[in-house]
Amino acid sequence: MSTSATPSVLFVCVHNAGRSQMAAAFLTRLGGTRVQVRSAGSAPADTVNPAVVEALAEVGIDISAEIPKVLTIEAVRCSDVVITMGCGDACPYFPGKRYLDWRLEDPAGQGVAAVRPIRDEIERRVRGLLAELDIEPAA
Repeated sequence: MSTSATPSVLFVCVHNAGRSQMAAAFLTRLGGTRVQVRSAGSAPADTVNPAVVEALAEVGIDISAEIPKVLTIEAVRCSDVVITMGCGDACPYFPGKRYLDWRLEDPAGQGVAAVRPIRDEIERRVRGLLAELDIEPAA
């Protein structure tokens, strides 16, 4: 971890339009100001997947204004924990960082019914991550 009292987490997937956006949204909601949250993609899409926006809206999270962001070396360098979701070798490696790979189905091209179980699994994993970081989830 960094010397900062606030851990920093980066979620990375290929398009930054689905999985990483959902994970960042859940961590932002549940971690609040006790964690810094970033997300990015190795080949960002133009927009966030509309089915992902809808699935998160169903649980009270609005990401309709989010825009996919490109993965930068600086984003990795500034993060304590880097969680990849299918970006493979595109994510740069820095010693001293904690890397996790969450294997999750890609919501690309799927409807909201198919996105819901992915959303729920991501929330479960984010809650587990908060427990590992010793951060009590917000209500």
